[in-house]
Amino acid sequence: MKEKLEIDYQALNEVNQFLTKKDNPVIDKMIKIVDKYGGPQKINDLAQKNGKIEVLMEKLRSKKPEYVDQLNWLMEQRDNKKFISMDDYKNKINAPRNMIDESYQVTLEISSLHYFPWLISEAKQSIERGELMPSRFIRVRFMKEQEEDGDLLATISAMKILGASWVENLDTKGTDGSNIHLGGPETITGYFGGIGQPNDYVYKWIEEFLYYYINYGVRQVLNINGGTVLAGYFLYKLGIDIEFKISVFMGNDNPFHVLWTLLTAKLFAREDGTTPLIGFNLSNSVNNETIYSTGEIRKALGFEDIVRIEHHIVETAKGIVKQPYDRLPELIEIARKVKNISAKHEGGIPEVEEKREHPSDILEYFLPKNEIIEKNLMPYLEQNYLDKHDAVQRTAQELLKNSIPVKAAPKLH
Repeated sequence: MKEKLEIDYQALNEVNQFLTKKDNPVIDKMIKIVDKYGGPQKINDLAQKNGKIEVLMEKLRSKKPEYVDQLNWLMEQRDNKKFISMDDYKNKINAPRNMIDESYQVTLEISSLHYFPWLISEAKQSIERGELMPSRFIRVRFMKEQEEDGDLLATISAMKILGASWVENLDTKGTDGSNIHLGGPETITGYFGGIGQPNDYVYKWIEEFLYYYINYGVRQVLNINGGTVLAGYFLYKLGIDIEFKISVFMGNDNPFHVLWTLLTAKLFAREDGTTPLIGFNLSNSVNNETIYSTGEIRKALGFEDIVRIEHHIVETAKGIVKQPYDRLPELIEIARKVKNISAKHEGGIPEVEEKREHPSDILEYFLPKNEIIEKNLMPYLEQNYLDKHDAVQRTAQELLKNSIPVKAAPKLH
């Protein structure tokens, strides 16, 4: 019966004929946008040039000089080895000397790093307490807002100092008013269409990505819509070095959904077998069996070292899942069986969150900075972020005590 599932070569030919035909309004509009910026090679060259830390910090100097001072401080701490080494961290927590295969290393991930000053607070605390800084940061702040106040330049520079990977969330999405049926972020879950990027918004998404890629070297972005996922595959296939992670909001929650996503990645991979899909955030509802199946599908398609499975260990106290939500025991079990996993911390430890005067709330990701300041929320939100950092430490300790290696900020530890 399995033989009946083989893809017919004629069907593939028909797909190729559609994609490459002379008059194709869907594809032609994308090509026109890429051409407008000079084509893939010029786009990549500009991104590489403008994404250098020296260029970024020079732009920042005229916009927010105090941030330059803080970045210089961060570099000094790194160069003077003020952050705890991984070996010392293991000794501090009495972790076993021998770890399992290093290829099972779990990436320590935190979300959302909204504001650059939070990162400095996190770094100071890590030095003072002998803690690990994450090696992956997810950012869900308005792009234009952080471009204007210097946070974008400062945070990109900081990521390069840490040697960490990071993801930006573009402004082109359904919550910006494009989905006329949404009353605001609080109504997302009430509509079957999800956040959405309706009609011509996929082209606006391409335009926005190219703007931040060319001008700041922002390479990795969050992807929440099937159309923009396909656009990302197409851009990469054309030669633009985009990378993206699929958001939990896409709802990949079973092996067939995973297979659908990874099959498309395979079909539009480059000749060297690579894909722009580097992070795959499954739904919060998945169990370890689905994560294991995802790992098997990923391995079979040649993506085990390319596509990271990103799994929420803790979530914000409000706005996204029922609490208490704590997947750490399951992570300890699955991390021995599936490689290239990241442990994502979107909230604090549930027992800590429930005692906070202001627990973390996913809807506050969508608040503009001026509203946060007016409501005097910034101290609370920074504490929420540091609670997530504490959750990262708990995860790191439990993994290491179970002989499972972790990946912290590579240039710090």
